[in-house]
Amino acid sequence: MFRLNLITRKLPAYKAISAMATTTSPSSSGPIELAIRSKLVSSLQPAALVIHNDSYQHRHHAPMRAQGGGSGETHFSLEIVSDEFEGKTTMQRHRMIYSILSEELNQGLHALSLKTKTRAETSTEAASA
Repeated sequence: MFRLNLITRKLPAYKAISAMATTTSPSSSGPIELAIRSKLVSSLQPAALVIHNDSYQHRHHAPMRAQGGGSGETHFSLEIVSDEFEGKTTMQRHRMIYSILSEELNQGLHALSLKTKTRAETSTEAASA
């Protein structure tokens, strides 16, 4: 499995992301994160995929307390660079991801924060920066 480590939350250019890829052991990710990663990689063949588990920020919410904290995997931020997004609006890209992760969303995944780009978009941003 691959995890891309970012110093900032801003999505850097494609080449910078590729150079930052490092492997992590499966034990550092929970089952929901592993399922998200697996499904997105197989469906979107991303050039870059960054997954942040933000669930710890929501442990105080009533539904989380009622579940005893749940699985600890309910809120994620995803940054995805994929050519599968070419020609699609932001809404269409997000719907693609919601469709791919529908099983997880039905089984307790509560919220996704999504940043979706194509390689061309990341290259354009890097050139203008």
